[in-house]
Amino acid sequence: MTREQAIHRKRAPAVRTRTRVRLGGSSASEVRERLDRLVAFARGHRRALILTHDNPDPDSIASGVALAWLLGQMAGVEAVVAYGGIVGRAENRALVKVLRLPVVPLSTVSFADFDLIAMVDTQPEQGNHSLPAAHFPDVVIDHHPERPETRLAVVTDVGRDTGATSTVVTDYLRASGLEIPPAIATALFYGIKSDTRDLERETTEPDIEAYLWLFPKADTQALSMIERPRLPEDYFRLFHTAVEKARLHGDAVICDLGKVYYPDLVAEVADRFLSMGDVKWSLAVGEYRGSLYFSVRTRDRRMNAGKMVREVIEPEGGTAGGHGSMAGARLPVKGMTQAVRSRVMRRVFRSFLREFGVEGSRARRLV
Repeated sequence: MTREQAIHRKRAPAVRTRTRVRLGGSSASEVRERLDRLVAFARGHRRALILTHDNPDPDSIASGVALAWLLGQMAGVEAVVAYGGIVGRAENRALVKVLRLPVVPLSTVSFADFDLIAMVDTQPEQGNHSLPAAHFPDVVIDHHPERPETRLAVVTDVGRDTGATSTVVTDYLRASGLEIPPAIATALFYGIKSDTRDLERETTEPDIEAYLWLFPKADTQALSMIERPRLPEDYFRLFHTAVEKARLHGDAVICDLGKVYYPDLVAEVADRFLSMGDVKWSLAVGEYRGSLYFSVRTRDRRMNAGKMVREVIEPEGGTAGGHGSMAGARLPVKGMTQAVRSRVMRRVFRSFLREFGVEGSRARRLV
């Protein structure tokens, strides 16, 4: 079955009642209108599957769990939150464990059990999710720029000027007037906190308003446990490797970590190196289960990291996404010989160095 056939089959039975919703604006009345339309669409459905992006971060997890709770409360729809990949980062595992968030691996669910599919913090064309090509989401909620295929969904709220998808879902909760559980408030608060790096990165007024609204409702003791988890020995070994392998090219740092034991480590390394001295660009890459994972971070406000990563990685056959100061990509390398993989890496690194404006600069080691 082609993607177009899957979309048609998914949409056809309810064409009379499905009016495509284009969401935008930020006033209280507009948010309430978006919420009402989302709830009206969800009512009458039996069961919803809410899909995060693969290897979900706190923003994706929190958005999914909060949306599931909201659909249950306002539309009477049971919802399951599922993810592809793994919950790898220690803080992310602590988020799920401490707050007892009901998220499950996508491999444990059957699509036949659901008549509504939603995506949070990702989009159909993003390439960082595990939704099979035979299925298409009805609802897409994401703070990243809209992708063309997202327009085929029935209800969308994407590309708003926020630093986190948790902010978008918090807007819905505020408009609902419901008293939200502490676990939901804590998850959303941490989702905004982590995605904006304590309101320092890609932060807008709606993020600040949501952050301040959630804080009194959050469980601060649980939050402390989430932010200060116990770390495995492998974590420190990998950061030792990162320091040894990092190469400075002018004001850019590049680090090929080799194989990593979970893909989120790549983003952690990129984040950490961006805090070094006069570094304006940070690129980390690691291999996990047959794919190369790239993370780019920048302090250069004139550049769009998401656009740059797509231009570098997509011609190589990978998928990428992101926005102003941060972006990520995945490039399959399963079955490649080491020689081919090395050629691809050299080509990709050259492209990044050219985009960073440091092509031809002499590399130097940190240690």
